[in-house]
Amino acid sequence: MHSSRIKYLFPLGLFIALFLDGTITQAFAPEMFTPAVAIESRLLLLWLIMAVCYSQAEHILLWAGIAGFFFDLYYTGILGIFVILLPLMVYLTQKTYQFFTGSFIVVLLIYLIDVTLLTLLFYLVNSLIGFTDAGLTTFIARTLGPTLAYNLAMFVILFIPLKSLFEKM
Repeated sequence: MHSSRIKYLFPLGLFIALFLDGTITQAFAPEMFTPAVAIESRLLLLWLIMAVCYSQAEHILLWAGIAGFFFDLYYTGILGIFVILLPLMVYLTQKTYQFFTGSFIVVLLIYLIDVTLLTLLFYLVNSLIGFTDAGLTTFIARTLGPTLAYNLAMFVILFIPLKSLFEKM
């Protein structure tokens, strides 16, 4: 793939990841949302993290904010949460990643930390505005743990194809 294609393929992949987060959640809602678990798909975050680590995509922070706007618009119902949180995750990843090499383990750990931080911050904001009354222990057991397990599996499945795609772009 020619390197100039990244300016077209990066945003396209970003919105495909955004779409897939919602589609997977809807298609598997009975399995992902039960009284015992609430799994949040973070493929959009995975796409952004892989772009930071393996591409020369321009304006990733801006694209993260735009994707966050659409995520808020369609999935959270509260404009502003992901508009702020997704660029924050990208910024923190950019600052952290500069000290490491792009190995599977390093990117996996960065991704899992980002998923944890994003999910925790989303929970805290929802607690502050009264959208959830679940305690922290319940949140960790019901949402954070299963969300990390699901996103770990997705990372393992998608790492090589996404890394190859970004390196070609």
